[in-house]
Amino acid sequence: MQPHRKSALSTAVAVAVVAAVLAGCERGTSTGAGPTATGPAGAGCPAVVAGAEAAVQRAMKNRPAWHGPTRGPRAVPGKRIVYVAQTMTNPGVAGAAEGVRDAAQVIGWDVRVIDGQGTPAGIQAAFSQALALRPSGIVIGGFDPKLTSQQVAKANALHIPLIGWHAVDSPGPSKDPELFTNITTRVQDVAKISADWVIAHSHGHAGTVVFTDASIPFARNKSELIKKELATCSGVRLLAEENIPISDTSSRTPQQVSSLLSRFQDRWTYSIAINDVYFADAAPALRAARKKGAGAPYNIGAGDGDPSAFQRINSGQFQAATVPEPLSQQGWQILDEFNRAFSGEPPSGYVAPVHISTAANSSGETTWDPPGYRAAYRKIWGR
Repeated sequence: MQPHRKSALSTAVAVAVVAAVLAGCERGTSTGAGPTATGPAGAGCPAVVAGAEAAVQRAMKNRPAWHGPTRGPRAVPGKRIVYVAQTMTNPGVAGAAEGVRDAAQVIGWDVRVIDGQGTPAGIQAAFSQALALRPSGIVIGGFDPKLTSQQVAKANALHIPLIGWHAVDSPGPSKDPELFTNITTRVQDVAKISADWVIAHSHGHAGTVVFTDASIPFARNKSELIKKELATCSGVRLLAEENIPISDTSSRTPQQVSSLLSRFQDRWTYSIAINDVYFADAAPALRAARKKGAGAPYNIGAGDGDPSAFQRINSGQFQAATVPEPLSQQGWQILDEFNRAFSGEPPSGYVAPVHISTAANSSGETTWDPPGYRAAYRKIWGR
């Protein structure tokens, strides 16, 4: 990401800033004064490596079979959808919105996108504007519904179905807040596969740093799950966990990376970040230390897979892999879920599987767009 890259945390950059102010949380810390083993000392973890390699191989398939819905209601005509975006400078939010627009042309609905501009006040105003339009349905695009609790309550009272994209932690229906469904990959799966990639790529011998934002519960939970999976391999050492708020990545990450290089030198061989944005800001410090862009520390982002992350990966510039969201596919799923709501049917229950993108399998693309979903939804809708 260039000028807008700090928006790339899917869901909640604005929420993180508000949470940091209201909760008075720390502005970032580094845990551990030296390397700590995530498991007992030993000669690696051959059984764990074998399992990780198999999982990574599955996740790197470029043409996985479609396991999403194949049956559902035919298209209900004449619907109007409003997509309330956290900010359209967030590549994840914008990518999902583009998928919604693409699907709307096929299903025959009108879609309007209202940009919340990345601030609580802007998001609240955008949601209020959406309600004033009295649409058939509203998408909560990449922000915490707690920011707009009054607007959510009004939408519920008006029986306007709400569908979230990265709105709450888990995929599927939500009772509090009341959402017909929420579209996201499972955080447990994303955390596990990113750690498995480190275990497999390192053959069970790695000195790892984890980057997180503890002011965001979702991000903190993801990094705890990452550490838990790393701990299954006795040859993987957790050197440090860096708590850097997303809002501070550009100012804090280069300094912290320089400190890590000084402390651990060549023992630091891998990194996992809860979002790709950390590696955009780590690159200058790694470059200044004369690290090779395609060498150690090998970095994987456990989130979104925005275009700038793909650019770093494809050019071998201080990021080796990402766990991307299938943004366009999720946009099509959003409209399919609305169609089920309008038809009085339950949500599909589909959750996209995790995928790993590297220079070896991205084919120079800057997004993850799996096959099969367009034809499947067209058939369901009769379009």
